[in-house]
Amino acid sequence: MKSNDPLPSIDTLFIKTYGCQMNEYDSSRMVDLMRQAYGLRLVAKPEEADVILMNTCSVREKAEEKVYSELGRYRKLKLKNPSLIIGVGGCVAQQEGQRIQQRAPYVDAVFGPQAYHHLPAMINKIRRERVRVADIDMPEIEKFDYLPRTEDALKQGVSAYVTIMEGCDKFCTFCVVPYTRGGEISRPVDDVLAECRTILSSGCVEITLLGQNVNGYRALGPDGDEWDFTMLLYALADLKGLKRLRFTTSHPSEMNEDLAIAFAEISTLMPFIHLPVQSGSDRILKLMHRGHDTKVYLETIDTLRKHCPGIALSSDFIVGYPGETDADFDQTLALVRQVGYDSAYCFKYSPRPGTPASECNNDVAENIKDKRLQQLLALMHEQSSSALQRHIGTIMLVLVDKKGKKEGDIQGRTEDFKIVHFKGNVRLIGHVVRVEITEAYGQSLRGNIVINDDEWEY
Repeated sequence: MKSNDPLPSIDTLFIKTYGCQMNEYDSSRMVDLMRQAYGLRLVAKPEEADVILMNTCSVREKAEEKVYSELGRYRKLKLKNPSLIIGVGGCVAQQEGQRIQQRAPYVDAVFGPQAYHHLPAMINKIRRERVRVADIDMPEIEKFDYLPRTEDALKQGVSAYVTIMEGCDKFCTFCVVPYTRGGEISRPVDDVLAECRTILSSGCVEITLLGQNVNGYRALGPDGDEWDFTMLLYALADLKGLKRLRFTTSHPSEMNEDLAIAFAEISTLMPFIHLPVQSGSDRILKLMHRGHDTKVYLETIDTLRKHCPGIALSSDFIVGYPGETDADFDQTLALVRQVGYDSAYCFKYSPRPGTPASECNNDVAENIKDKRLQQLLALMHEQSSSALQRHIGTIMLVLVDKKGKKEGDIQGRTEDFKIVHFKGNVRLIGHVVRVEITEAYGQSLRGNIVINDDEWEY
């Protein structure tokens, strides 16, 4: 394009997000950046967009192929509209780099998780010079210094995510995160507090802190000393307007009794923790380079329950890790029975490119993986159903967060993160109400709101 040619108009943005809550957070900030720089309007369909962004995740099975499959659909849109800008960001972009543009030459921009604050400049270069760009550097978390808080960005709703640290130093043999997001880097305490205050000032009442190993947070505090994760929780608990505080994902090796005590002492810290173990076999945990064994993990669970008896537990499990025997898998089932989880994410092992486990030649047969996964899922379904059934007949505190699917319904979450449906006015959204639980479904609860005579009417 010649320098005096008019720039293609860009008015609309479509963004597709894969993966974890951290990617959801990153996507929301990309939207903030593009709105501030170009005034773009977010649209629900890629066909309506002038700019299409993909925020990818490399954790799930066949992640790269899913990205290329989606790009194939966008290619057809590019053929109809050559001015369409297509960008691929996130962990798959970091992992694949410019190979994405070699395989899909119609992709204009490739950028890693630590580089999306450069998006406006990248888009500007693409528009002016009609060139392809790539940015997969992994500097320290400078991106947070560049992220705007626009008026639209303040409209968080009831709940919001805040990333407090990124990266991972654990180097589990199956995991690609250290290679796509880099080593662990924590944001300064003042930065976290400032963002949370801003979010709460918009009317949001629940904040979930995010990090690959969120309880490994270590950063400079306002007093000039290093703060750990528990110290940050106590500081956040004092913020005006905060009704509920949550965090994810935790690593067993970063747990300590101070954090367990915090669940008992901080009224806004909700009694729910996602604590991945991955396997119940010490042999497999060692091969995975997890940095803990089942004894440490179970002691951690005991400590949590000592200080917070009603805490709800969630976890991650991988079945069919290379070399896993029937005996190893039986130990996983035994651990699940011993702990008694409220929920869990269960997956078949699949190799991630560049990880040590991907080079193992003793992979478990696919039919055995399938069988083990079904056994584990059946056990987890039994436990999660039991956890829901236990709530029937009790009165739960529910933070109302949205309108329900059924006419007249609203819904929210209990303190221990269960979804509850009940009849009520949408004006209750953002309020904590008492609900008597009457039914348990497959993955949620139903109840009736309880209001005493001395409470306000809706």
